[in-house]
Amino acid sequence: MYPAEIVIPMKEELTENGFAEMLTSSAVESAITGEGTTLVVINSVCGCSAGTARPGVLMAVQNSEKKPDHLATSFAGFDVDAVKKIREHLLPYPPSSPSIALFKNGELVHFIERHNIEGRSAQMIAENLIGAFDQYCN
Repeated sequence: MYPAEIVIPMKEELTENGFAEMLTSSAVESAITGEGTTLVVINSVCGCSAGTARPGVLMAVQNSEKKPDHLATSFAGFDVDAVKKIREHLLPYPPSSPSIALFKNGELVHFIERHNIEGRSAQMIAENLIGAFDQYCN
């Protein structure tokens, strides 16, 4: 488990911008299986997370005409039970952090794995997500 002093500033980058923290498996179930669209970010200490994933997600949410109904996040290596439950909903994809998932009415409709984040700019990630928002969000 990562030390809180490392994790908290990285969590706050999302939570201070409207993302609800999912700290327990029951919070994950409630968020993911609800009606509408839910954008879920599995946050991490990985350099690609800090460099492109979080900024890309924020850029997408701020610049898209269509937006997810709900924004949620959990931190890999810190919110252990919550991340484990999220990953159950991401099967058959292998564990990946950071990663970004869009659910609609409880169904996974779009997923960006770590290998699709590494080496890509925040702008590229934002464009990918905006396309998904246009397709699946109201």
